Amino acid sequence: MGEDKILDIADTSTKMKSGVRDRGLGISKNQLQNLKSKILSVLLLLMSALLILSCRLPRIIVLDDPLTPEEHLNLGVAYEKNKELDPAIKEYKLAAEKLPLAYLYLGNTYFQKNELDDAEKYFKMAVEKLPGNADARNNLAWLYYTKKTNLAEAESLALKAIELNPAKGPIYRDTLEKIRALNPR
Repeated sequence: MGEDKILDIADTSTKMKSGVRDRGLGISKNQLQNLKSKILSVLLLLMSALLILSCRLPRIIVLDDPLTPEEHLNLGVAYEKNKELDPAIKEYKLAAEKLPLAYLYLGNTYFQKNELDDAEKYFKMAVEKLPGNADARNNLAWLYYTKKTNLAEAESLALKAIELNPAKGPIYRDTLEKIRALNPR
């Protein structure tokens, strides 16, 4: 039979030639080579994927915030001036953890976004945590005027703001006059 000799399964020392079939597996030498090539390709692909997945860049985790509350507040102001209100809010919230004045800034920013319920929440927190801050009272009064609700409380807040900071009296009196015009006695 020569080149077309059929190999015996037990005869592993005989080399396969092109087109020769193995009785036990029923595949030709070409098919066997293709199968080996495909298996090696798949293994190489899997090993490459494993290598890529296992070689991530290290993560940097900041355990302590490197910025002070004042720096967060200043960063928030910079964002707010650029009309980037969401990043400003994020910075003000970080500042508010230790700096109650940030509640006033949060109220102002939410007011700018016309999210009045959130603005009210933060103005109230500012009034509570900073009882001597006239701006917090005036801004809450102005919010009530804008919403046309709680006008009696708004008037009281504006009066207290004038009392707390007479230097800004003209600004606070403007708020008071507008509230009184909406809510005549």
